[in-house]
Amino acid sequence: MKQTDEVDDLLTRAGARWRADQEAPPEPDLEYMLSGGRKHRRWVPALAAASVAVVAAGVLAVLPNPKTPTAEAPASPVASAPAGSTPNAGTPESFAQGNDNLLVKPGDKVQVNGKIVAVPGKTAVFCPPLAVPAIGYPPGKEPAPSCPDDFAVKLNGLDLDKVPGITTVKGVRVGTAAVTGIWRGGAIDVEEQSAEQPVSYPAQNELQCPVPPGGWTSKPSNISSTAVTKFLAAHAAQIDGPIFRYPNGTSRGAPVVILIGIAHGDATAFREAFEKVYQGNYCVVPVLLSRSDNERISNAIGDLMSKDKTLGIYGAGGSGIYGGGASVSLVAYTPEVKAAFTPLGLDLIRFWPQVRPVR
Repeated sequence: MKQTDEVDDLLTRAGARWRADQEAPPEPDLEYMLSGGRKHRRWVPALAAASVAVVAAGVLAVLPNPKTPTAEAPASPVASAPAGSTPNAGTPESFAQGNDNLLVKPGDKVQVNGKIVAVPGKTAVFCPPLAVPAIGYPPGKEPAPSCPDDFAVKLNGLDLDKVPGITTVKGVRVGTAAVTGIWRGGAIDVEEQSAEQPVSYPAQNELQCPVPPGGWTSKPSNISSTAVTKFLAAHAAQIDGPIFRYPNGTSRGAPVVILIGIAHGDATAFREAFEKVYQGNYCVVPVLLSRSDNERISNAIGDLMSKDKTLGIYGAGGSGIYGGGASVSLVAYTPEVKAAFTPLGLDLIRFWPQVRPVR
C-alpha cells in the first residue's frame, strides 16, 4: 500500500469515529417546510393576490362536519399526551357574534388609527397597513406616497395642520392620527382627531401542549419520515399541523414536541392510528379548522379578494398556530362584507377591520 493510501485510510477511519461520536442532528422543522415559513398567520397581501391565481374548489360554501366545533357547540378537550390534563386549546369563541360587534353601517360613529395621506387637490384619506413591495429606489427617486382607491377611506373635514408630525414628501402630506367621526360608506365625516392611539385586539394565545408528569424528555422523532408524512396527508380533512414545539428551548438535545390539532372525528382513534407510524413526543389538542378546511376557506377568500375589490380585503390567512378561525384583514366589516362571507360560515372566520365602531 502506498504511503498516501495509508494516510487516506487513517483519515477515513478517524472521520468515521468522529461522526459516530456526534449527536444526531436536530429533526428538520417540518412546520417550516409545510407552511412555507409560516410561524404565525398565513397572510396573503391583497396587492400580491392579483398576480396569484386563486380558485375556490367548486363553490364558495363551506359545510362544516356536523361534529365541527362551532360557537354554538364548542370543541371538547380531546385526549392529549398526558392523561387527565386540560390543554390550552384555543377553542373557538363565538366568531359570528364577535364579528357582529365590529359591524359598521352608514351613520355609525367609527374610528380609524394610522396612516393619513393627503394628495394636493384631493380629500385626505386614511390608508390601511398594506403590503408594500420592497423595491430599492435610488435616493430621491422614490414615488410619492399614495393609497389605492380600493382601500382608501376619505376623511371629510380633516384638519391636516393638526395631524401630529405630518410631513410633506414630493408634495404629498403624510402622517398618522386617530380620527373619529360618522361612517358614510367609504368615507368618514370627521368629528375628532388626535395623535394615533393604540388599538386593542383580542388576545390570541398559541396552542400549547400540556406537560406530562416529570416533564418532556428528549427522544428521537420520525416526523419527517415518508410513513408519517403520508399518514398526516391522508388525515388532512381531520387534522391541522404538525406544529413543532420546543418546551425547553432549541438547544442541542432539547426535547421536541409535535403538536397535532384535531378538528373533526374521534381523537382517541386518531392517536391509536398515529402511534402505529409515529415515534417521538407529541400531543393532540382541539382546533376549529383542519388542513383541508383552511385550504378551502383560504381559497374561497382569495376568490372574493380577486373578484370583488369593493369589499376592501387586503390580507387573509388560515388559523395558523392559534387553532381558531381563518383571518381576514380589511378596511371595514360592513353588511356587504358580511353577506359576501356568509356562505363561507361566519363562525369559521375572524375579521380584523381598520374602521372600528365606537360604542
